[in-house]
Parts: sequence; C-alpha cells; structure tokens
Amino acid sequence: MPVLTTDAESETGIPKSLSNEPPSETMEEIEHTCPQPRLTLTTPAPFSDETSCQCQAPHEKLTIAQARLGTPVDRPVRVYADGIFDLFHSGHARALMQAKTLFPNSYLLVGVCSDDLTHKFKGFTVMNEAERYEALRHCRYVDEVIRDAPWTLTPEFLEKHKIDFVAHDDIPYSSAGSDDVYKPIKDAGMFIPTQRTEGISTSDIITRIVRDYDVYARRNLQRGYTAKELNVSFINEKKYRFQNQVDKMKEKVKNVEERSKEFVNRVEEKSHDLIQKWEEKSREFIGNFLELFGPDGAWKQMFQERSSRMLQALSPKQSPVNSPTRSRSPSRSPSPTFSWLPIKSSPPSSPKAASASISSLSEGDEDEK
Repeated sequence: MPVLTTDAESETGIPKSLSNEPPSETMEEIEHTCPQPRLTLTTPAPFSDETSCQCQAPHEKLTIAQARLGTPVDRPVRVYADGIFDLFHSGHARALMQAKTLFPNSYLLVGVCSDDLTHKFKGFTVMNEAERYEALRHCRYVDEVIRDAPWTLTPEFLEKHKIDFVAHDDIPYSSAGSDDVYKPIKDAGMFIPTQRTEGISTSDIITRIVRDYDVYARRNLQRGYTAKELNVSFINEKKYRFQNQVDKMKEKVKNVEERSKEFVNRVEEKSHDLIQKWEEKSREFIGNFLELFGPDGAWKQMFQERSSRMLQALSPKQSPVNSPTRSRSPSRSPSPTFSWLPIKSSPPSSPKAASASISSLSEGDEDEK
C-alpha cells in the first residue's frame, strides 16, 4: 500500500498526497492493532487516554473513494468530529450519526474542548467540561472521547490519534484569528461535511430559557429551590410565589368549570333521552287511543253492537199485519173503545221503528172505520 512521505505535506504540515514507494518488508509484517468500533452499548465510550491507538503499523492515507469501498480491510477508518456539545441535544446526536455512518467500517473519535478554551474563544457554557465529556460518552455513535481537544487541529494531533478524516458542517467557522479553522483540513482533502439540524441548537435552547425566565424561575421555586440558589431577589421571590398561588387558583377554577360543563352535558344528554322516550310513549298512547276511539275504532263498533242489542231488548213486539179483525154489526155505529188500564208506550228505538208503529196505528184506524 502507498505510504506518506515527508515531502507530501501542505504548508501546515498536513499530508495531502500519496507516495508510490512500496513499504519496507519489516513494516508490511506489522499488523494493525487499532481499536475496533464498539459492538456493545452496555458501557459508555472510553476516553482516549484510556484506549489510545498504539498501533505500530504504517497508517497510510486514504481517499474518500477508498474509504467508501471499505478499504483497508484490516483496520477501521478513523473519523474525527469535534465541538463544544453544551446542552447536548438531538442536533448534536444527528451530526455524530452522520459522521459515524460515512463509511462501512468507521471508528468515531469525538473531541470536546475544555472550559478554558471555550470561554476564551466562544463564551460561557451552561454545562462544565466534565458534564459535557460524560454526555458524549453515553452517545451510541461515539467510540472514543478525546478530552481537552484543541481549538485548531494540528498535524501533530492528527498523527497522534491517526485520524483519517474530519467531519463537521461546511459553514466557515471563523475563530482564533482565522476565517475558517477547518481550511487546512479541507485543503488536504480530509474534510467531509455533515448537515446541520434546523430548529435546534444550544443557542436556541438558551434563548427559550432567557425569554421565559420568569416561568422557569417560578417553576423551580415550586420544586423546592431557594431564592438564593436561583439568584432571585426577595421582592421577585414574593412576586413569583404570589403568581404561583394565583395560577393554582386559576387551575382550580378551570377544573371546577370543566367538571360543571361535564355535569351540564350529562344532564342535557339525559334530558334529551327523557324527552325522546316521552315523545315515543306519547305517540304510542295517541296511536292506541285512536285505535280504540277513532272514527273506525274498535270501541265504536263495540258500542254500536251493544246499543243495538239494548234497543232490540227494550222495543215492543209488533202485531202481525194479517191478523183477523172483529165483526161489527152494521146497524150500530161503532163506538170508541177505551182502555182503562194505562199502557206504557216505549219510545221508538229508531226511525224505522217509529214509522212502523205509525203505519200500524193507521191500519188500526182504517179497520175501525
């Protein structure tokens, strides 16, 4: 395999070309003993001073095309990513995931700058360096953590950790008197850009906290923190506690309103059910009433049958029309006959019966004449 030569370096000392001279036989016999990527996630990633690469085999320079083909086969491709990683969030994790998955067999080293360098070149951090180191050790994509990483990468640092490529977003990072601290790495062909995650950053998180400072101060007072721990004045403490009491009262009122609304809704539902049942029962009652007492109801027919039977029972029996008449003497004029016993006459049961009685009376008169 081609090896690096001393003259194949850029102005900064970072290797940028390959030598076609074959390696010596003694170096070919040396096997790579570089640390392998983590296969288990049950333990945190080690620090570099605990598992530094002590491999004595020649560490040849790779191109991106070679690394993507999975060569060399006897060692992983060592990828380096650095940063501050304050308030470690999903944007940091996604960037490290991209760096880890650049090549089929990658060993990801993550450098974390110390508090002194960060406060000097960038600003104050929320988490101290020990907390930031531990946050990186427990990320699943990280194979090794380098503490107190340099702000600007040097050839000595790259050679010490046998770094093949550097992964970072492609935005020029001006700091420490340079327009882009990654420019020498880019010139040497060792830089691989990653994509930033929009909508999430450490600055955004701090902005949210500062913007809603009162809310978070009241929240921590509620959780038992003292005003001294929160650096809150006596007046503000009383104000926040009063606001917390007001919020509690509002929450109680809101709960009562919600419960009353639920009760009203239940009553309305029950009333609707009762009204619906009452309407159904009333329709059923009216239908049954009409069936009995309507124009064609069963009660009318039964009443007519009973009334006709009563009339037939109360009306007198009619005498036969062809009954024989009494003989009268022609010499004597007929004299009217009077009945000394009162005869109760029943009222006609119907118009037909009344006409029949009248006709019978007229026939009787004719016979008497």
